[in-house]
Amino acid sequence: MGDAIKLWEKPVAEEIFMIAGWHQWADAGSISSGLPRYLIDHTQAKKIGEIKTDGFYLYQIPGTHHLLRPEIKLEEGRLAHLKARTNEFYYIGNESKGLVIFLGTEPHLDIDRYAEELFDAIEALGVKRVVAVGGVYGSMPHEKDRAVSCSYSLPQMLDEMIEYAVQFSNYEGGASIGSYFLECALRRKLEYLVFYAFVPAYDLSQFSSLLQGMSIDHDFKAWYDLMRRINYMFGLELDLTELEQQSAELLDSMNEKIREVEDRLPQVNIREYMQKVADEFTETPFMPLGDVWEEGLGDLFEDID
Repeated sequence: MGDAIKLWEKPVAEEIFMIAGWHQWADAGSISSGLPRYLIDHTQAKKIGEIKTDGFYLYQIPGTHHLLRPEIKLEEGRLAHLKARTNEFYYIGNESKGLVIFLGTEPHLDIDRYAEELFDAIEALGVKRVVAVGGVYGSMPHEKDRAVSCSYSLPQMLDEMIEYAVQFSNYEGGASIGSYFLECALRRKLEYLVFYAFVPAYDLSQFSSLLQGMSIDHDFKAWYDLMRRINYMFGLELDLTELEQQSAELLDSMNEKIREVEDRLPQVNIREYMQKVADEFTETPFMPLGDVWEEGLGDLFEDID
């Protein structure tokens, strides 16, 4: 491993998987930064290593003011908090199965060295497959299952990926950090995939100068929809009840915001706009075999009743 990697514990489970996210550009709904942090806290995962920040970050660029600077909080002149850039590995597991959770900060410099350090650590930890997560904003119904885009490293992964109700991206343009690492994973013949969930965002300024955009900062629905796929893929059996509840509360909150706009500015016809968004959207829910079987039995019993 390179000099930037520091691991003080290596898992010994028979199968080890990894979820990775970053404070990054493609972080709509705080999926890439928030979901890994939620999992670390929710599972009480233990920190087992890090990538040192030396050489990967700029402090500032002249003319950008505070754009790149670490955030600091002072209270009565004393340091209360410094939000340093970190790249940390956490672990939760048992003898048979383990999960590494990586939460990093997108580097400004030397991305290729950062990639090599990261994948050196992945191999050293014995990780079988990595799922990187991210989010992009789009116009879609907030109450529907999130559309999920997928890209992957090895050709033989295609048939399995189809099972997860994903769209296969044909994107062309600037690479996100998660997608950039596909090349390194392919070169090392490692199973690596990227799930990007589409997060609802609505441009309401087109209807009234009194309105701006409406979007979701922490899209718990997207977190939940992604974790259902990852839970099933890795066989983790993580309890997603809390995420499901937060997802339901989020939908209620969005519906309340829409009602507020409707009451305040009825001339906008926001319901008509939302219906148009829904009509143009095709929902692709993830329904693993067990869920399909359970739903089928439920329908059968309802028919009998």
